[in-house]
Amino acid sequence: MMNYYHNKPDVRERVLKHGLQYPSDEELVMLILGNGAKGVPIRRLSRKVVETLYESNSGDIVKNLSSIKGMGTGKTLAIAAALELGRRKNAHIHHVIKQPRDVVPFIKQYSVMPKEHFLSITLDGRHAIIQIHVVTIGTINKVLVHPREIFSDALSENAAAVIVCHNHPSGTCEPSENDILTTQTLIDAAHILGITLLDHIILDRDTYFSFLEHELLFTLDD
Repeated sequence: MMNYYHNKPDVRERVLKHGLQYPSDEELVMLILGNGAKGVPIRRLSRKVVETLYESNSGDIVKNLSSIKGMGTGKTLAIAAALELGRRKNAHIHHVIKQPRDVVPFIKQYSVMPKEHFLSITLDGRHAIIQIHVVTIGTINKVLVHPREIFSDALSENAAAVIVCHNHPSGTCEPSENDILTTQTLIDAAHILGITLLDHIILDRDTYFSFLEHELLFTLDD
């Protein structure tokens, strides 16, 4: 049997060893497609896909990919879906946060998670988002966090400020006593590290609660 149905195993092995930053664009496409087509080896097909992507406007990608020999509907949509997922995943980068509700669209997907997810959103001196990190995942109604987990990413990214966030799967975004105590601890740690804790946002399916908007960004000594 011809080998056009098989991906190059060395690409997979190198990615597993070195990470997704290692492969070329062509090799990333090879990983997405998984196999070539009859008469079109995987590497040649991937090279043509990359060329087409760089020559296409966003609205023409599906049409242009579909015109490539060996690219059926499944392969075309797999590439288009990967591009869209990447766009959504990175839409937050460099977005300036001026008020609490500005950050909500970038974290709203966590509001429907069945377990609590605690997030750390790092920002630069302009309060533009550097990155959104999932710090820890808890149970349906509880998640434990430690300041070192929250601020390790902020320190490594030279962040000037941080917004923390978590979801309440139970259905109400009102802060618990533990949420308030955790926030107070994080404020103290942020002060020591020279990083500003801008807000703590709690999400449920319908709305959000901002510690900043409710004037709850204080410590026990205030």
